[in-house]
Amino acid sequence: MKYILSTFALGALLISCGGSKTTVDDLATVNPISTSINLSSIKEDKAPVTINPGRFVEETVTYRLPKVVQGTYSISDFGKYVDDFKALNYKGEAMPVTRVDDNTWTISNATNLDKIEYMVNDTYDQEGATGGIGGEIPFSPSGTNIEPNNYVLNLYGFIGYFDSLKNSQYTLDVTAPASFVRTSALQNTNTKSSSDGTQITTSYLAPRYFDIADNPMMYGKLDVEEFMVGDIKIVLSVYSPNTVHTAASLKETVFKMMEAQKSYLGDVNATPRYDIYLYLSDGSPEAPKGFGALEHHTSTVVVLPEQSTKERLAASMVDVVAHEFFHIVTPLSVHSEDVHYFDYYEPTFSKHLWMYEGVTEYFAQHFQVYEGLVDADAYYNTMYTKIRRSKTMDDSMSFTVMSENVIDEPYKANYGNVYQKGALIGMCIDILMREESNGNRSMLSLMKELSAKYGKEKPFVDDNLIAEITAMTYPSVGEFLNTHVVGTTPINYNAFFEKVGLEIGEARIETNYIQDGKGFIFDADREKMVIFFSEGVANNSFWADQGVLPGDVIKSVNGETLTMQNAQAMLGAMYQWQPGQDIYVVLERAGKDVVIKTALTKSYTMAEKLAEKENATAKQVELRNAWLKG
Repeated sequence: MKYILSTFALGALLISCGGSKTTVDDLATVNPISTSINLSSIKEDKAPVTINPGRFVEETVTYRLPKVVQGTYSISDFGKYVDDFKALNYKGEAMPVTRVDDNTWTISNATNLDKIEYMVNDTYDQEGATGGIGGEIPFSPSGTNIEPNNYVLNLYGFIGYFDSLKNSQYTLDVTAPASFVRTSALQNTNTKSSSDGTQITTSYLAPRYFDIADNPMMYGKLDVEEFMVGDIKIVLSVYSPNTVHTAASLKETVFKMMEAQKSYLGDVNATPRYDIYLYLSDGSPEAPKGFGALEHHTSTVVVLPEQSTKERLAASMVDVVAHEFFHIVTPLSVHSEDVHYFDYYEPTFSKHLWMYEGVTEYFAQHFQVYEGLVDADAYYNTMYTKIRRSKTMDDSMSFTVMSENVIDEPYKANYGNVYQKGALIGMCIDILMREESNGNRSMLSLMKELSAKYGKEKPFVDDNLIAEITAMTYPSVGEFLNTHVVGTTPINYNAFFEKVGLEIGEARIETNYIQDGKGFIFDADREKMVIFFSEGVANNSFWADQGVLPGDVIKSVNGETLTMQNAQAMLGAMYQWQPGQDIYVVLERAGKDVVIKTALTKSYTMAEKLAEKENATAKQVELRNAWLKG
């Protein structure tokens, strides 16, 4: 999973990744569990679902929707979105059902059970509702959408499982208007049109419930591009509600990115097909607000803002999708028993988020400089930004303890550090590996070795991983992991930068129009319900050159009044501004209007910067080159 940590963190300003354990499926016939979703019979934004499990031989059975899904590390409670749950016997009569909790139903006299029927509401609508439905709303890429032109079908949000039948085969029929484009990596077994030709029912096969949960779909008015990257078929499905962006406009970006990723990974086994489902949010009240992505074994669901410029969207796609694709290494190929035998109802969590998310994020950034997609200075800036962001969280918290308890506080509040400090952990180990091996071994080679030792079907023992890595590598790597990952000692990054001839100093660097070198240049007054420039505006050259002062209230931007309600969307749009664009901003200072009408110029700020030392030794430069270019 990958959260976008940029302007979309503005919300904080304004309002303050297996398999299933084998069980004996002896409680029903060997016939597949037959399921269906009817997108042609939506009522009040709810989709009807039917589950036919075959004949049970047990008197009482339990049916659940997931409380937690893999890759999210948070409680989703998909059962909360189910209404009108009914169990019907073979005569079509309603049977007694007990709702045990948000996600669980028990059915007595199950030998008479013919099928289950219920309606499913989507999660995207709940994101726009004040207060939602209570509790946590699933992160957008892990959620569901039901609207006339688009359906995001993370299937675990619609299809549940019987406790004893998670390893049973599933069939799934999805009925939708014939005009809809439909994309899914699940095996398509049949396609049937209605007698009047207005509807099409597509049938799919899933070997077990894990495959239902692991294979999202997207239906509706989609734009789809299919192309080959080496021997991998890429299917890019894009929903842009206002047709601002297309799959064709993103094709080259995705192609170059994944071509570079394949080159970086080398002989790591890849999937023959990879699906990218991109939902572009238009910022409307009912649109999703959680920008980022969620990985699956052979696909990823991505949610990003539609208002992004072509360049910003391309950059976000590289940042986000690259991260998700690298999950084919970990946890998809290298993972613990907690991941392999994942329990959707009472999950336990591995200690090694530093590897699953952190090393994955490290690869997503490192491959870009390694393969020449960005220069070294851009890469240094990315990693130093991660250092700054990591310092805003608990830098002395044990990463393994945080990982194992990630859905509980205070660990939950530090989950975002897996993309910051987690990636930096990967960087430090990479430098150590290069140093110890005279440049021949790396973080990537270590992950390849672990993948060869374990792989998709063989999990490692969670408590043994650090010792195994130490035995496979060097004492220095084990000491680092035990001190800074298991232990609580913050990392001295300067010691690692010294090894590769880098140093931290202050420099004038380019920035955007809503930040300086330390963060956002706005603040909010909730009593007066206004947004104003903070002290940081003095360190943003564009606004400083326009004479803007700390405390200036922003009244309107390009003719649109700025309010607390629309501030996140409007400031997010300002993040997308480009030099040369004309702007018209009205401020209020001491009760008088101040008008700024001009064309944008590049903006700069003074900030700490990671850079190459002028007097670096030959040994430092050699290690740096091995680290950055292999």
